[in-house]
Amino acid sequence: MANRYDIAIAGGGLSGSLIALMLADRRPDLSVALVEAGPVIGGNHVWSFFATDIAEENRELVEGLAAARWNDGYDVRFPAYRRTLATPYRSIPSENLAAAVAKALPAEAVFTGTAVTALDPQGIALADGTRIDADGVIDARGLNRDMLAELHGGWQKFAGVTLRLAAPHKMTRPIVMDATVKQKDGYRFVYVLPFSADEVFVEDTYYSDSRSLDAETLFGRIDDYAEGRGWTVVEKTRKETGVLPVVTGGDFTKFRAHAVPGVAQAGVRAGLFQPLTSYSLPDAVRLASLIAGAEAHDSASLAALTDAHAAAHWRSGGFYRLLARMLFGAAQPRDRYKVLQRFYALDEALVERFYAGESTLFDKLRVLAGKPPVPVLKAASVLAGYGAPGPLRGKK
Repeated sequence: MANRYDIAIAGGGLSGSLIALMLADRRPDLSVALVEAGPVIGGNHVWSFFATDIAEENRELVEGLAAARWNDGYDVRFPAYRRTLATPYRSIPSENLAAAVAKALPAEAVFTGTAVTALDPQGIALADGTRIDADGVIDARGLNRDMLAELHGGWQKFAGVTLRLAAPHKMTRPIVMDATVKQKDGYRFVYVLPFSADEVFVEDTYYSDSRSLDAETLFGRIDDYAEGRGWTVVEKTRKETGVLPVVTGGDFTKFRAHAVPGVAQAGVRAGLFQPLTSYSLPDAVRLASLIAGAEAHDSASLAALTDAHAAAHWRSGGFYRLLARMLFGAAQPRDRYKVLQRFYALDEALVERFYAGESTLFDKLRVLAGKPPVPVLKAASVLAGYGAPGPLRGKK
């Protein structure tokens, strides 16, 4: 069975879905197909972002996906201090993303539950025998092992669960980092989103040398955290786990060599995420806007566009990879929290630009100025190229 579209997108996660939504909004003259190997578009995730991460021209579309909006800022907690920052915060659950795609695209243009078996500049072949022909093909399927092998670094891993409580929690804004918890397996913090008066999403997160994740242990620690807050849990609904790369270096040319020739790459498959935070939503929005505004949407034009964009992103990420090397190479795992503790004491606008991946030269100098929160000799050694993490592939 064959299908014909102007653009076919492999991968119905965050990046692929945002590209489809942006095209549907800004180029309704183009027919778009979206393919997801999993059972539903978006999988099972909660993506959060700061309102300042999104350019003005893209805010209406992205804000429309949010299930929760906190306009009075967010909190961070460290052993040395607690601080409230005023930046508005938003969260998008995967079901909102899926609903938006279902509204924007015809039902027959959304393919779920079938893996991609082959990809080329003329279309996508699926495991059930379906062939989707397209003038422009975009690969947004995520990283594979061969691509990871070209990157160096550590891991951000997490488990999260939505808790319904017996009584109101009385929180008015999120806690983006609670690092007052016991430090284990690297830098550990708890992340809390108050979705309603008696419902919170709690995530236990680690910046770890190891990618191994014992989900049940982490869910048990979330139970302990809830008990410590005095919350009585009456129901657990959404559960989510994840392991994301934190990139300290690598060979981007070799990384890009694993792309399908002549096919545009998107999302984390193009290396479009913040190296230190593994944070991909701002970059996914920027790329979607770039693609929607392109003059030509054939595969060759899209591949050239996304290749140039990804290369520029890699070059601009050098500062964040340096900080990641410091975090993993210069700080003892139990002391990694001190790096973030020092960072969050800096100017609020600097923090905003950092998360958006738009740090200025002055921001970079300010972050690096003063006594480092890691041993000076160890920091110097990492800067000289010694002691930094090795390739990601093969780490357990």
